[in-house]
Amino acid sequence: MDAELLAEYQTQFTCGFEKAKDVFPACIAEAHQTLSPEGVQAYLDGANFLCKIGMGVEPVLVYLEVMPEIAAHIGKGTMKMVADYAYQIARSPNKKALIPFLESLGSVCRRIDTIEDLQHYFDIIEGFVEQTQTVIHGHHSIHESPGMVPFMESVPQLISKLTLAGIRNFVEYGARNYKDSPDQQIEYFSLSSHDAKSIIQREREGTVFKDVERHLDMLKDCMWNCDLPFSVFSTAFDQLRKPVPYLDEDLIAVPDVYDIENGVAGIDRYRAMLAHMMAHREWSTKLMADNFAPHMQLFISVFEDSRVEYLAMQRYPGLRKLFLALHPYPEKGACDDSKQSCLRYRATRLSRALLDQNFDSENPLIEDFREQFHAVMAEKGESSTTQDMAKLGTGFYVKSRKQSSDSLPDIFFDDTEISYRDDNRYIWFHYEENDESEDFHNNEYQSDERVVDDADSLPPRHYDEWDYISETFRPDWATVYERLHPSGDAGKIDRLMEKHDGLAKRLKKMIEMLKPQNKKRIRFQEEGEELDLDVALRSVIDFKSGQAPDPRINYSHTTDSRNIAVMLLVDTSQSLNERNQETGQTLLELSEEALAITAWTVEQLGDKFAIAGFCSDTRHEVRYQHIKGYSESYGDEVKARIAAMEASYSTRMGAAMRHAAHYLEAQKAEKKLMLVLTDGEPADIDTKDPQMLIQDTHKAVEELQGKGIYSYCITLDPKADEYVSDIFGNQYTVIDHVDKLPEQLPQVFMKLTH
Repeated sequence: MDAELLAEYQTQFTCGFEKAKDVFPACIAEAHQTLSPEGVQAYLDGANFLCKIGMGVEPVLVYLEVMPEIAAHIGKGTMKMVADYAYQIARSPNKKALIPFLESLGSVCRRIDTIEDLQHYFDIIEGFVEQTQTVIHGHHSIHESPGMVPFMESVPQLISKLTLAGIRNFVEYGARNYKDSPDQQIEYFSLSSHDAKSIIQREREGTVFKDVERHLDMLKDCMWNCDLPFSVFSTAFDQLRKPVPYLDEDLIAVPDVYDIENGVAGIDRYRAMLAHMMAHREWSTKLMADNFAPHMQLFISVFEDSRVEYLAMQRYPGLRKLFLALHPYPEKGACDDSKQSCLRYRATRLSRALLDQNFDSENPLIEDFREQFHAVMAEKGESSTTQDMAKLGTGFYVKSRKQSSDSLPDIFFDDTEISYRDDNRYIWFHYEENDESEDFHNNEYQSDERVVDDADSLPPRHYDEWDYISETFRPDWATVYERLHPSGDAGKIDRLMEKHDGLAKRLKKMIEMLKPQNKKRIRFQEEGEELDLDVALRSVIDFKSGQAPDPRINYSHTTDSRNIAVMLLVDTSQSLNERNQETGQTLLELSEEALAITAWTVEQLGDKFAIAGFCSDTRHEVRYQHIKGYSESYGDEVKARIAAMEASYSTRMGAAMRHAAHYLEAQKAEKKLMLVLTDGEPADIDTKDPQMLIQDTHKAVEELQGKGIYSYCITLDPKADEYVSDIFGNQYTVIDHVDKLPEQLPQVFMKLTH
């Protein structure tokens, strides 16, 4: 741009801020180069306007910097739109958000293509403000939205992971749930809360790990005979280091979501990733990292990755197409080693050559080592070792090393990421304790969890909760902490049974009637109760004719068995401390008696059963207390836990039922029954709308039914008719005379399982 034109533009730029005048020549030169004359004029008009809105020089500086690129991409109409909306923010209680708003525009406009999309983005901001700004009644004043500045600062991260529709859903969720909680609103829109991360994961496009976890579990167990658990890390947030899948002795770490890559669907990317790591587990052994330079480790890892994939493809030929589709195809000459380090580029080309017989590397050294690799694999097959690959990797590095460029700080990364491969920590170990290898295991991508310092506690589990207003799940909304219930005096339960001796005798007669009576004959037994004449005669004939006789000449009997698994889930909320007017006992004491007698009844019937208590102190702490597991017998240890039951806090029933179903679902039984004993409706101190937890518990009942679990409620609440049918349908019993609970609970159970 010539000096005369610059002088003309400077004349038209009427802003009086010296800093703005200093940067103007460079900014107008970029605008002149990328925009039409009309666009440049709109650019100048917008800048002059922002100088006069009373917010200082900074908005003008940001506008001058970002708008030429935005207008060149979307159109000159964006100039006035942005300037007008910036003025609107400057005149509002949210004027502190003006600079973050302007700074976010570059990131937003790189992900959208039209003015309509930009208007949609402004509408999302407007919706956020309307839902979150605070109106002081009686004073007619409006206060700022607490989360506005954090939201604007988070937009670049959000737009990199979500569509505008996803951001709208993210905003509506946060605004609806944190309208009256400023601190939580700020935490959510700063993307630091667990809820924010969960919503982002839900709204992301692609295949979410949760949706395919069961399928991958089956692949892992059936095809690779592996029972290691999965651990999920988030890829939704920019980090100093991009998270990579990994395998160690204790778990398989996988990303929370996979998008389509090279036409390969997310589910298939998960399959490729799992196959690669399982191949390492099957065929890799350890190498001491201290014995090899870091660059040498890179090429050894390439050969070892290729070896285990070669073996995996021999076992499961369908993997070849999958691996090749996901493996990058670096072109010859793409990296200039006079300017950049080409280590990764060289390693990726080598990897492609080892994997793909049709890849022409046009490199004699790569071809030489490809032949050596395939010679080893042809000769040894599954007998090949990680040590064999260490020799090949070391040899290749020594012969391909370029001392002048390999250590350059500028590393060539284009088309070198093999996304389905792990970080290879499984094949390396370090001699020194507390060495750098420990850094591998620091998972900086997991959200902070509440830590319960208790040796009898399990790690927390998160469960979705149903929001009946929006008809969507709040992902990972309730956190369940499970711990082993403390023990008390087991003799207390024995004394209760003596107190109810008459009831026990009546129940015993009912139990005898319910116990299986029909006998079935089991034939073809080598050892049994009686001789099976038909089989015995056939065996004699075979023997005399010179054939080997069948030794299974006996039969035995067995009874038709009840195949039932039961979960007794007991509400232990504060209200159970209330006393019964007639007996003087607390509801908790009556529940203990009923539970003891029911547990004795179920034990006599021989059914598999577990017992747990639950209460809650907000959604952040649902307490689930393990009283009896399916593998435990009903003995003094379990009795001692029942004897020590205490009542406290609230009743977040849906989360407790989902957690209990986690165990009940795993039982192999024809009939699965969850029997819930409670004295009131679902409620918690952090939920103002009474319908919220009622509807969530109803949703939990539907979820359990979909898993083949029959839910039934025994309630001691005389007002239960007002809500219990909304939750359980007709699957409930109201016990009006609570002193009858110890007698009625086991009888209800027997009717349900008859």
